Amino acid sequence: MTRLPTPARRTFARAALSAISALTLLAAAPTVLAQTPIKFQLDWRFEGPAALFLASSAKGYYKAAGLDVTIDAGNGSGGTVQRVASGTYDMGFADLAALMEFHANNPDAPNKPVAVMMVYNNTPAAVLALKKSGIKSPADLSGKKLGAPVFDAGRRGWPIFAKANAVSNVTWTSMDPPLRETMLARGEVDAITGFSFTSLLNLEARQVKAEDVVILPYSAHGVKLYGNVIIATPKMIKENPQAVKAFLSAFLKGAKEVMANPDASIEYVKARDGIINVDLEKRRLRMAIDAVVASPDARAEGFGVVVPGRLALMASQVSDAFATKTRVDATAVWTDTFLPAKAELNILPAAKK
Repeated sequence: MTRLPTPARRTFARAALSAISALTLLAAAPTVLAQTPIKFQLDWRFEGPAALFLASSAKGYYKAAGLDVTIDAGNGSGGTVQRVASGTYDMGFADLAALMEFHANNPDAPNKPVAVMMVYNNTPAAVLALKKSGIKSPADLSGKKLGAPVFDAGRRGWPIFAKANAVSNVTWTSMDPPLRETMLARGEVDAITGFSFTSLLNLEARQVKAEDVVILPYSAHGVKLYGNVIIATPKMIKENPQAVKAFLSAFLKGAKEVMANPDASIEYVKARDGIINVDLEKRRLRMAIDAVVASPDARAEGFGVVVPGRLALMASQVSDAFATKTRVDATAVWTDTFLPAKAELNILPAAKK
């Protein structure tokens, strides 16, 4: 066999090494390229509670799960449901009542989103009034003037609250979200509906002291509606179920850390919206965790899941209150197929003593 001259042998060796390196990179490429893109839309702006989702992005948990997740702000649960239904987004975070309404009003829609994990075990909806109005309980709301945007979850669910508390004869004033708390502070309405942890802080920003506000949470007054859920498109569920499972597992890791240390988690929100009031958003996040994420009902039922009987009751209540075209089918709006094991779902912090 003819031996190559030494310089030629060196050139050949370098070429062989380059070829091996190239093959190694090619072999590794599928792992890099396998990052499944997921477009995810929140229900609202980048405020405190958004940290529950942003943490896993900032810490690289989605990426480690093989996902390339993009998280965008929203402008209301109804819009999020519609954008996921249209395919603009693959997954989202929205009020379960809004999802139920979409299903029942669009029975022939080809791409109705499905809820895959419960996050807000209780609706954050509440009635807020100023103490000087004399309103102390739901009974005091009869005959009063209430205000809220037409799409507000509390306003949409008002018939359920009114029936549970025998409230009648209220009149409604509609306004854009930024004017809701302003009109209450000015006395232009007697009470408003809104998310408890949002409207209270908005009132404080308008120089109303917290001790001067009466809060009547729906969940504390006979209305056991579920709140916000993670939703996914049927297309993603059918074509890439492993990506849905991976997203939920990665979300749980970040959410657990957020609940363990909420104040520090606001840095993830500030990274997406640099002009937020950090102290205010720390309070909003803590209030949201206590009121709807780690609520007594969530602790009793377990994080992430639903109780079939409670879900069926909500489906019936939403059908009546929203006057939907068809009755809500509770089995069509929810699936627990993609939920991680019970031990992995155990992310709630210890109950406060």
